[in-house]
Amino acid sequence: MNRVITYIDGFNLYFGMREKGWRRYYWLDVQRLSQRLLKPHQELVAVRYFTSRVSASLSDPHQAKRQGVYIEALQALAGTTLHFGHYLTKTVKCFKCGAEWRTNEEKMTDVNIAIALMEDAFTNAFDTALLISGDSDLVGPVVQVKKLYPNKRVVIAFPPERTSARLRQEAHDSFVIGRKVLKESQLSDEVRKPNGFVLKRPESWR
Repeated sequence: MNRVITYIDGFNLYFGMREKGWRRYYWLDVQRLSQRLLKPHQELVAVRYFTSRVSASLSDPHQAKRQGVYIEALQALAGTTLHFGHYLTKTVKCFKCGAEWRTNEEKMTDVNIAIALMEDAFTNAFDTALLISGDSDLVGPVVQVKKLYPNKRVVIAFPPERTSARLRQEAHDSFVIGRKVLKESQLSDEVRKPNGFVLKRPESWR
């Protein structure tokens, strides 16, 4: 069997679904999603999910709590490893009018994905890397895997509304994740942790 590891850019996937208005699919089972994206001759050996913890904001004071519940649900999935970067809030100023506003910026995700991808290629952990992202910053590691490990394949699964011509060009294959597979890849409304604690889908994600 062809061994597959999935590398999921959590925020890229989330913002793609948000742009589509697909809030009901945020409670996503990344293991099930990865399985549904495989070919018949492939075997899923691991899922790596990359994200950053957000903070509460004035516009959405409950966002950190919702994300925390979801992260705990993902951590309850066997074979799924979570990798965390940083989510920073910074002040941006318009030099023309002098207006200032607060914005959020995610740090480290593309670097963490690149490190994991290269490390797994070096240790021969996969035959195919399935990269769920439309971030063109990941072109570099994709090119290097192809160059250094010609027997390995890198396939890009673009989130909704997230594509990159460069990634499509450099990958061995690519496709866009559709609504049907997201709908069919949801966690149960209640997820039980190993200690027995029950996590529930946020009401606003129904």
